[in-house]
Amino acid sequence: MEITVLKAQRRDVTGKQVRALRRAGLLPAVVYGRHIEPLVISMDAREVGRILPTLSRSSLIVVDVDGEKHTTLVRERQRHPVSGHLVHVDFNAISMTEVLRTTVALVQRGEAPAIKNYDGILVSGRENVEVECFPTDLPENIEIELGSLEKIGDAIYVRDIVPPTRVTILTDQNEMVMLITAPTVEAVVEEVEVEPAAGEPEIIEKGKKEEEEEA
Repeated sequence: MEITVLKAQRRDVTGKQVRALRRAGLLPAVVYGRHIEPLVISMDAREVGRILPTLSRSSLIVVDVDGEKHTTLVRERQRHPVSGHLVHVDFNAISMTEVLRTTVALVQRGEAPAIKNYDGILVSGRENVEVECFPTDLPENIEIELGSLEKIGDAIYVRDIVPPTRVTILTDQNEMVMLITAPTVEAVVEEVEVEPAAGEPEIIEKGKKEEEEEA
């Protein structure tokens, strides 16, 4: 597995003063974990903004804090509600010698025959699964082959997923991952204009209105 390295430095600035860091092109972040005290850090905002979008949720990242290296997973990315720019990142430090639990994205591969042959619609039930493994065995993603979806009603469940070697899937085996449903048929209703006959409610309503006006 390829490991990305990001440079960082400790910071003393907190609270409202963090805005000055961002204006200077720095991104505030924190590194925390079971075996370390939380590290309040800053990073090059442009570098992090360029690299993080290319990585998956399960990508390992080494955060180099003034020469002190920590292997981490990104736990949270906070973005500005208007610009969408990163404003803060939480890194979870992990041990390379301990089993970890995290989520791994599911990636579709191939084409479902039911889509081509029956105009079926592919419905996704899950976009990721929880796994357990050592960090060195953690996959970037897990592929889901769609070739078994041959007709309407066919589905893929967690139990059908074959995980990579030395990786255990913890998500409920009976959860649905993919499902083929029938295409939606919209009923066409033709509007027919009907002329009311004498004595219909429309005439009665009109008479009632006239009576009220006379009153």
